[in-house]
Amino acid sequence: MGEVVGEAVPVGAEGDAGGAGSGLDRGERPDGQAGPVAGRAEDGASSAARRAGGEGDEPAPRGDAGSGGSPTAVPGLDRVAMGGVVEEAVPVGADGGAGGGSGARGESGAPGGRDEGQVGPPVGAVRAAEGGTARVRVGAPEPARWFFGRQRELKALHGDIERAGLNTIAGRRAAHTRVLLIAGQSGSGRTALARELARQVGRRYPDGVLHIRLTEPGGEPVPVERTARDLLGGFGIDVPPGAADDEMSEMVREALAVRRVLLLLDDAHDAEQVDLLLPENPDCLVVAVARGPLTGIPDIRPCTIGGLDAKAAMELLGTFTGSVRITVDPQAAESLAEECGGQPAAIALVGGWLATHPRVSVADVAKRLRAVPEDLGQPQGSRLLARAFRFVYEDLPPSTAGMLRLLSLAPAGLADAHTASALAGCSVSAAGAALDDLAALNLLRPVGDQFEIVGALAPMTRALMAAKDRPAEVQLARARMLERTVRLLQSCRAVTEPDGSPARKKLAALPRAVRFPTTRAAADWLTSRRPALLASARLAVADGELDTLARRLVSALVRALAAHQGTDAAAPDLYGLHQLVLGVAERQGLHREEAAALLNIGDLDARSGRTHDALARYRSALDAGRAANDHYATGRAMESVGGAYQELQDWHRAADWYGRALAQRLSRGERADEARLYGRLGTVHTYAGRYGEALRHWRAAAAGFRRLQDLPGQARALSEAARVQEYAGRPEESLHTCQEAVEYARLAGDTRLQAALELRLADTLDRLGDPTAARLHRHASDRLLGTDSSTYEIRSTSAEG
Repeated sequence: MGEVVGEAVPVGAEGDAGGAGSGLDRGERPDGQAGPVAGRAEDGASSAARRAGGEGDEPAPRGDAGSGGSPTAVPGLDRVAMGGVVEEAVPVGADGGAGGGSGARGESGAPGGRDEGQVGPPVGAVRAAEGGTARVRVGAPEPARWFFGRQRELKALHGDIERAGLNTIAGRRAAHTRVLLIAGQSGSGRTALARELARQVGRRYPDGVLHIRLTEPGGEPVPVERTARDLLGGFGIDVPPGAADDEMSEMVREALAVRRVLLLLDDAHDAEQVDLLLPENPDCLVVAVARGPLTGIPDIRPCTIGGLDAKAAMELLGTFTGSVRITVDPQAAESLAEECGGQPAAIALVGGWLATHPRVSVADVAKRLRAVPEDLGQPQGSRLLARAFRFVYEDLPPSTAGMLRLLSLAPAGLADAHTASALAGCSVSAAGAALDDLAALNLLRPVGDQFEIVGALAPMTRALMAAKDRPAEVQLARARMLERTVRLLQSCRAVTEPDGSPARKKLAALPRAVRFPTTRAAADWLTSRRPALLASARLAVADGELDTLARRLVSALVRALAAHQGTDAAAPDLYGLHQLVLGVAERQGLHREEAAALLNIGDLDARSGRTHDALARYRSALDAGRAANDHYATGRAMESVGGAYQELQDWHRAADWYGRALAQRLSRGERADEARLYGRLGTVHTYAGRYGEALRHWRAAAAGFRRLQDLPGQARALSEAARVQEYAGRPEESLHTCQEAVEYARLAGDTRLQAALELRLADTLDRLGDPTAARLHRHASDRLLGTDSSTYEIRSTSAEG
């Protein structure tokens, strides 16, 4: 598959987006030229990444149902789709007491959200399917074994749900949903508390519990567009590609207005971010999780949490160490919990270290932890967690510590063995073992067949990377990761090609570690990795220092999505990817790639009904094509401008732009395009009532198809000419032309086309007053189709493409 980025992938099979033109495929130029960036020098880090990719002969990437495929439905379980990603099945309205709530990793899988506090045990947990940055889960969370204490907070939250609001007290119907806020430091177990509350009250909301993460792993707020699209995807509602934020926010409000749901808004960045998602439906409930107050949200009910009480903290510690080590020295265990400030994330780190060092006593660890100095550069509320993290980190082998730091570069905070292998420059098997070791220490959390850094620890790992790794080493690691991702995407697309094709031969030459055994395995991998892949593309483009690799990555991702999902299903993702290409092209002055990206975005706008936006894109693409002296792009842009004006029913301008495109095709001897454009001109002249011009262009189209020996195209063009003759009041000529079209369809062996033309002929005979002959032609159409009746018709646009 091509390495060229900026090429346009056709939007549809025929590429005709409401008359607005077809997709521009830079990989299949009719003039036989190479792609836009063929022969360009790569970035220095990009070429180094090729040499240091660290791709050993390891097992192929996994593509099982657990990685995001479509598992077989199980009675009593809900399967949740989020933007194409299928999460793990969760029992709806699962029972369980307050002591079985939601820590980090439950008995039957990891929770859907980003639990920053109570992390599950390192070994033996079933991994849940990954759901991306803005994660949506429908159905009450399942009970988990790793939730302890918080009974006072839960009682208060239940009371806030039942308590009358200000509007109710005033005798008015509530205008908005009830909003509860769980506020606390990162690592305090605030998400675990929110999930336990959602589990307990989830059955009251029959339309589901939706868990949405509002902050990126890097700390930036998730854009409204992505959150709204994922939330609507949880309801199975398609969002037009390129829809504006206001339009999607309104769609979210409309969807929630008719549903009774519980929204768990995790790690909210600010009040405005929450306010955009609040349903105007008092039958819903919103539980927001944030660091501090959300000023501006009316009638919000806050619940601020700190550390766990001593009993709950020791119970959590005992899940990692075992009850014997706690029973032997309960005073030391209580002292250790106090040194962690009762923070679940800190207890989990120390407990994970104790679990991997069974011969070390709890008292000894408490003494060692007490000796670690606090980091005064950290916020006051994070110093105890930072101290526990430093205690565990400094005991890591140097290679594993280096990998943990570089995992800060993982897109969307998610990494598998391939990502870790590329970042660290080691084999896939060694990377997998290191990831398991880090997960055993609760520095990472398993998510499906991937891992993510625990949210509360992400700022610390980024700070360590900035302090200990040279910028050149970080950039090389990022380049290796992008290069490995490009190869995996190329392999993912190549597996869809027929056996013996050039792409398959190229696939066979790749290392086994980056090959997929089946198309299904590749599709499952693409689905499960979709959020991370999209995040990788965004981060690579935003970096600005690896533009060649970024363009190759976007190109490979566009092709893989189109191959496995189809351009219609992948249109929302493709829209964003083409915008990324446009940004790189404008930044580097690459006019050819700029034209291709603008044409692609214009096609998607046209398919979504935003014809005026598409027209502006096509005009900009024309300017970029002229700047690049790219005749193919300029011709394609002129034809698309004509198509946009045709959709707007501006027949005069449509004919003008089609004429300009035709003149260029005639000058270059591109006969297939000439015939198509003659047909387009015939169509707009027909709509405008200029039947003489329309007939002339349809006859020219028929002549062009005849020179190309395209019998079906010739038959369709003649059929449209017959229609024009009929409109012009010349039924006898129309009958003769239609008979000629039937004969060419018969010669072409196109049965459906011939049957449709027979019907056209019958209609013409009816209008000429010969019902007997008309009936014979209708019977002939029925025989061709093998049916008793037919409603097939040759439309006036049939010869356009």
